[in-house]
Amino acid sequence: MGQVVLGVQPSVHAAYQAQADQLGVSDQAIYDKLNHIELCVSAELVRDAARHAAPVIGELQAELPPLVPGYRTKILDGNHLAASAHRLAELRRTWAAPLPGQTLVVLDQPLMLATEVVLCEDGHAQERSLLGQVLPLVTPEDLWMADRNFCPVDFLCGIAARGGGFVIRQHGQLKGTLVGTRTYQGTIDTGKVYEQRIELMNAQGDPVTLRRLPVAFHEPTRDGDVDIHGLSNVPRRKASAQKLADSDGKRWTIATMFQALTETLTCEVNTLGYPKAALFGLC
Repeated sequence: MGQVVLGVQPSVHAAYQAQADQLGVSDQAIYDKLNHIELCVSAELVRDAARHAAPVIGELQAELPPLVPGYRTKILDGNHLAASAHRLAELRRTWAAPLPGQTLVVLDQPLMLATEVVLCEDGHAQERSLLGQVLPLVTPEDLWMADRNFCPVDFLCGIAARGGGFVIRQHGQLKGTLVGTRTYQGTIDTGKVYEQRIELMNAQGDPVTLRRLPVAFHEPTRDGDVDIHGLSNVPRRKASAQKLADSDGKRWTIATMFQALTETLTCEVNTLGYPKAALFGLC
């Protein structure tokens, strides 16, 4: 699999044929093994790689400065594996493009390393259904950043309960009560920043008050958006609205990690239709 991911061999079968006499097992045995690799093994492969790479980055003094001083930024992003080829017998009976799985990936911003992954064999599952597996990864003084798909109130409260901070986009379906007046806080590269408090209700019916950070763009986005709204629990004494909004904007430049992996490595082997095999290939 290392030869396939690094582009030395074009496929698992080609890699097998190149060293079949050394392996001493059939190609079917190779595929059977790939198709049954437990998700926890694949996830640990990512953690183990990060544990080995982090000290090297430290020795090289190559860590990036934190986006928000006093916090270690963790960027959460989802990735659906590309549709696999219709080569498996189970997949030839459908015209739909089979999605072999999906992941939630945690990127450590100073290290620029993927340090944790949450894996799911159901490529059509909602990303929000996996958030319960993310909360145990939160540690004090983390600053979690994510897009609007990751803003359920209970997830935000879970981050705060573990001593972490967050700057997460507000989804249009997340309704709350605005408190006080919206005040102008300054300008960043993409637009004007404002701040206002918002009160949300958690699952227990208790009120949760957060900072709401609207950004009015200088120019509409490609999707036609003229503004966005960030939600944060970071105290004002630790970070201004401008700083948080600017950091959230930089998240999009960092979240291109998957594109870099796709261009540099064969991280999605489209002939692997079984979820465990495809997810192992990505990890």
